[in-house]
Amino acid sequence: MNSPPSRRKKAASTDSTNEDISQQEDPGSATITVSAVEVTELTQEEQSDRLHLERKVERAFFEAGKALMELRDRKLYRSTHKTFEEYCRDRFGHNRRQSYLLMDAAVIFDNLEQKCDRSDHILPTNEWQIRPLSKLDPDIQPEAWEQAVESAKGKVPSHRIVKDAVQRIMERTQVPNTYQLGEVCQILAKDNPELRGKGCCWGIVSQVNEFSCTVRMWDGEHTVGLQHLKSYEYLPEECEQMQLISDRISRVYSSGLEESVQKFLESLGKLNRAYLTGLEEKLLGVLEMECKEPR
Repeated sequence: MNSPPSRRKKAASTDSTNEDISQQEDPGSATITVSAVEVTELTQEEQSDRLHLERKVERAFFEAGKALMELRDRKLYRSTHKTFEEYCRDRFGHNRRQSYLLMDAAVIFDNLEQKCDRSDHILPTNEWQIRPLSKLDPDIQPEAWEQAVESAKGKVPSHRIVKDAVQRIMERTQVPNTYQLGEVCQILAKDNPELRGKGCCWGIVSQVNEFSCTVRMWDGEHTVGLQHLKSYEYLPEECEQMQLISDRISRVYSSGLEESVQKFLESLGKLNRAYLTGLEEKLLGVLEMECKEPR
């Protein structure tokens, strides 16, 4: 009697199935076919266009800061707004801090672009990266940036890396702050573009920081590094007198009078004496009366 052929075939079929399963259970033995995709190299013109566009993206915050400075300095907002701050809020949605951070960043970027020569033209790409540099004197900012680029292994450093570099330099060059609240100081603007127009002006210390002082001037408060301050060494009574003069000038200045009047007030902001002459006192009094009268 012949054996049923079906059992032999079934066994063979089972062996084949096990072989397939064993191959599926070992993915490392599988062969994957990948189609090659040809990548077209950029032409010389395309490479040039790419670099040009990348530079535009990188410098966007710098161009914004420069434009804001020109709008402010030339008072191109005056036809629609009373103050630069109101104009920035309505036109760009910036609060005062945002606008001034961009302008400060533009000054720092320009300083780095001119003085950095060891970082293979690695420059900041946004305001946040270089904000820590604002704590340093412009002459030291390039050194801190180059250290940060080196720490980032030749790439654009992050805010944290720049902050660490700034902190190391500040610890190395720390100078004790001996200024006192209410002290009257002269602003030394040399080699600091952020203090443009403030040279030889006087200000009253309103806040003593670790490496700087906040001083109140005719047009508001400014944070100034210790190396850009020089005390007039006035007596306490003279400092009190200058505080009263500062308050009077500020009130008139903020009232929005004509530009010629503001120029007169700015000239008072450069006095190198702790009093007003008789004529200066009369002129300031007239302006104070003008501000009080309804228009």
